Amino acid sequence: MQFQLHKTDSETKARAGTITTDHGEIPTPMFMPVGTAGSVKAVHQRELEQDIDAKIILGNTYHLFLRPGIALLEKAGGLHRFNGWTRPILTDSGGYQVYSLSENRKINEEGVTFKSHIDGSKHFFSPEIAMDIQRSIGADIVMAFDECTPYPCDYAYAKKSMELTHRWLTRCADRMKNTEPKYGYDQVLFPIIQGSTYKDLRQQSAEFVAHQELPGNAIGGLSVGEPHDLMYACTEQVCSILPTNKPRYLMGVGTPENILECIALGIDMFDCVMPTRNARNGMLFTSEGIINIRNEKWKDDLNPIDATLGGYVSTSYSKAYLRHLIINKEILGAQIASIHNLTFYLWLVKTARERIMEGNFLSWKTQTVKKVSQRL
Repeated sequence: MQFQLHKTDSETKARAGTITTDHGEIPTPMFMPVGTAGSVKAVHQRELEQDIDAKIILGNTYHLFLRPGIALLEKAGGLHRFNGWTRPILTDSGGYQVYSLSENRKINEEGVTFKSHIDGSKHFFSPEIAMDIQRSIGADIVMAFDECTPYPCDYAYAKKSMELTHRWLTRCADRMKNTEPKYGYDQVLFPIIQGSTYKDLRQQSAEFVAHQELPGNAIGGLSVGEPHDLMYACTEQVCSILPTNKPRYLMGVGTPENILECIALGIDMFDCVMPTRNARNGMLFTSEGIINIRNEKWKDDLNPIDATLGGYVSTSYSKAYLRHLIINKEILGAQIASIHNLTFYLWLVKTARERIMEGNFLSWKTQTVKKVSQRL
């Protein structure tokens, strides 16, 4: 994997770059649709490529390990061949899912024992096992196995957890060095910075991660309920420590406003379930603001969902028609809304990149944050 930094905005720390993998190029800043179990919910791979133009999607180690299982993925030749996606894939190591299973897991130095949310069966993940599973999945970008602390989190636990994450990172890196890709293309490891919202811990973690000199770096443990100002402060602090010649990935973020503000702080990569999850509940993100398509006010609105975006779905279907589908719980409604929201998110980061390259990012960002955050 290679990363080329093309331009840094003169008024902010926003960056435009290109990540090159064996499955294609990823222009940054980039939003990555979440395909937890091998699919982005309600969206066909053809639509991801042709209409949404997603350059990379996510898979999840925990979920793919449980179903369909690693044996079948290996038999298929990896997730790319299993689901027909030809562009890059990033896999979350499962650390966040372990965090969310707090009632059904036990953590020790060796790893995590947890119960499946599907059938209650017991399983064990160590850093080495998490790397082996991601080798078998075949992700282009593999995430280190970590512990994601909750918010709020007391200082002593945050410090202990961060130090464990660092020790696990060393084991992840060793495992990746001592194993080979299974399907004939390169796989790279991204470490994850932790430390809750404590400045000294975030600094220690960022310095430790930067010292590993891995191909990219990720920021974890944010967007877990902390106020936005704390998220931004932690992000700004960490970005000031991380090397400029490697991509920076802020995990699990977030709203359109979050993404724009964090691009301004120097983040290159984002992911979040929000655009598809909210779409299935009738919440649409548009270039003019946020719409609850269930509201009566859209019942007779025959205008396109969002003509500004240019995508087929966003310009071909009216708000009234989409509302009709959602109100009647038609599956097509969830599909159209999901494609639209992802089209909006990809439009947002693509336009941000264009503005960075043109040198007028800050003024555009300031105006756009106000618009996309308002309720219509």
